[in-house]
Amino acid sequence: MTTAGMAALLASCTPAAAPAPTSAPQATEVAKPVATTAPAPAATPAPAATQAPVQSGAAKPFAGVNINGGMHSHVLATTIKGYLPEFEQKTGIKVNLNSPALANYNQQLDLELSTKGSAYDFASITYGVAGRWMSAGWFTSLEDYLKDPNKTPPDFQPDDFPTSTLSPAMDAKGNRYGFAWEAGAMIAAAARGDLIEKAGLKMPETFDELEKVLAAVHDQEGCKAFVADNLHHWNWPPFLMGFGGKVFKDPPDNMTPTLDSAESIKAADYYCRLLSKYTPEGVLSYTDDQCISAQQNSRANYRSSVIAFLAPIGDPEKSKTAKTVKYSLVPGGPAGRFPGSNSNNFGIPLGAKNKDAAWEFIKWALSKEMVMRYVTEKGYAAPCRLSVINSPEFKKKMTLNGQDVADLYVQVMQLAGKSGYMKYRITPVFSQAGAAINKAISAVASGQMPAEPAMKQAQSETVADLKKAGVKMDL
Repeated sequence: MTTAGMAALLASCTPAAAPAPTSAPQATEVAKPVATTAPAPAATPAPAATQAPVQSGAAKPFAGVNINGGMHSHVLATTIKGYLPEFEQKTGIKVNLNSPALANYNQQLDLELSTKGSAYDFASITYGVAGRWMSAGWFTSLEDYLKDPNKTPPDFQPDDFPTSTLSPAMDAKGNRYGFAWEAGAMIAAAARGDLIEKAGLKMPETFDELEKVLAAVHDQEGCKAFVADNLHHWNWPPFLMGFGGKVFKDPPDNMTPTLDSAESIKAADYYCRLLSKYTPEGVLSYTDDQCISAQQNSRANYRSSVIAFLAPIGDPEKSKTAKTVKYSLVPGGPAGRFPGSNSNNFGIPLGAKNKDAAWEFIKWALSKEMVMRYVTEKGYAAPCRLSVINSPEFKKKMTLNGQDVADLYVQVMQLAGKSGYMKYRITPVFSQAGAAINKAISAVASGQMPAEPAMKQAQSETVADLKKAGVKMDL
């Protein structure tokens, strides 16, 4: 894709003018929180100070204010923490940023939001549970902040964020409740692409080619062929859809689960075969950090994941495999190619006590200047500002081992935008299906159950949970 083509594609995502602010939507469905792992004890936030009033002419109107924020463990969480002393020096605000593993973060925040708690002043609106949190009205509309020039200067430019990245944090009337810090585009990376070439093969384009590649390179030079983190309800759906299956019949209009379909069973059997035959020992408990380390240190070869977790494999300062890594789009199946695409947004919980200070943090963390610095200084691969995505600096940084990874990033955004196949994930009740998928895939991959009974059990559990939530289904 040419630079001009990239610019045209992304420009088409520019949002329309925001409507007048309205109240947050009321909950219409009651869902259960994600329960993929045992919840970790809630982190104890730093004590919150009373919100300091804005004083005309004061250099640091928020001096002495402590705010608490949350996002799941991510390369950008580590990056932002490194810049926080600059923010404190600039504003006087001290930030305590909590970043546990994704499942634990979702559980902690779900409990905090559901009780209208005030432990967090800002928090990431996780893509997979955004539908539930938004429909419940648990976040603060940002429209008043955006319309007040004293609180949001023109250089913030909210229209610089593609609409597709903001949609999970918008209500039905288009009011914005968050701004995106990540546009997750799923691609593939083979840390030891040289082993694939030595076998006379290339990066796989199809599911059949993928298994052929993995079989050929497995255990070569001490490197396992495949690795994946334990968030199966993110990693498995591209295989499900590639075989022609769906999580729900026609979301959001028809939320009937279809996890027991022939396509679903076939996809579970295929994916779990990869997990059981070609991966490092203990892979079913792997986190993203463990996967990154395995690829960077030549202990595991091929993985499909969001670009932010695969770009570090091509970092010559941190990766032993930076000169051998190969990147590509994820392979497709008989029904096509369906790479995962998501976005996570920073928002302000309804019960937050220091909302003005939290907005100062969000403006700073997602400013053009800081997003560009994340890219140029830290190699961040998933920026959400059009001005940064279209910049020569981003393209240069995302040229890894001679490959244009920035182009892959845009191609995934284009694929997801055309057909809307990711709609299943931002429905208010996806968390129930996600929990059942995680349980089923773990059971099959560990040899506890065959694919068919495991997926039928996932279907029955999801149906039961959706009935409790009052969801209408074709059953």
